[in-house]
Amino acid sequence: MMLDAFTSPYLCVDATGVLVQAAEQCKRAHFWVLVAPGRHALYRYSERHDSRAVDRLLAGYKGYLVADAAAVYNHLYQSGEVIEVGCWAHCRRYFFRALESEPEQARLGLGMIAKLFKIEAKLAEVSRAKRESVRRKESAPVVNAFFRWCDAQAASALDGSPLAAALTYARNQRGGLKRFLEDGRLPLDNNISERALRREAVGRKNWLFVGSNDGARANTIFVSLLASCQMHNIEPQGYLRDLLCLLPSWPRSRVLELAPASWQQTREQPETQRRLAANIFRAVALGEHPKAL
Repeated sequence: MMLDAFTSPYLCVDATGVLVQAAEQCKRAHFWVLVAPGRHALYRYSERHDSRAVDRLLAGYKGYLVADAAAVYNHLYQSGEVIEVGCWAHCRRYFFRALESEPEQARLGLGMIAKLFKIEAKLAEVSRAKRESVRRKESAPVVNAFFRWCDAQAASALDGSPLAAALTYARNQRGGLKRFLEDGRLPLDNNISERALRREAVGRKNWLFVGSNDGARANTIFVSLLASCQMHNIEPQGYLRDLLCLLPSWPRSRVLELAPASWQQTREQPETQRRLAANIFRAVALGEHPKAL
């Protein structure tokens, strides 16, 4: 699934902390999510949130990467093989934080960002060519006006203020934030990976910590399958049951056919139906085998 995800035109990535049980007190580690929209939602675990973890996560990837402005990604962009795509939702949050202290300027910034999201809302179902055309005509002027305004405001913004932080973020991420104008396939924000990461964040509130590094890695394998099932509207319990019945005898070279992205088509194949019908464990699980009655 990871290799297949790397063939996507762009990937969305994000990370969150997780506690891991240790002898004296829990240690802090991290879950990562990598989304190939429409194909796979993949989770990984690392003990550290650093550039080495990013290198392991994205080893061999070349293409557009939608991510926040965390410094751990910066080294990826130096060769030009990985191209940064900024997140306007992250940018918008900085201006929301400035509403209380500098409401007038913050509202001006938020107003221009809102125009971009309004334009994108009407482009959800259009072709790539149409999206690129509308972005050139409607979005590009708004983006250019926004950055001219940011440059003008930066000179008078009070150092250390929320507005100064918002302006600094926007100006530092100018290239990445403009990237969506280059390719109609690229999203305006990184919300898809943030939504996917909530699966781990909500779970973390219930189970509080993982028991070990191995336990965390096992978590990411199953969560990857469950989240990808949700992406493709597949009932997860039945999928995992049939997957575990098929895997032992399934040709290794065709294992991607068992991924949620391909499951609907694979399950309808006569070969798959024969394998499932002949599997005694599946019959027992379904209560169809005499020993299960």
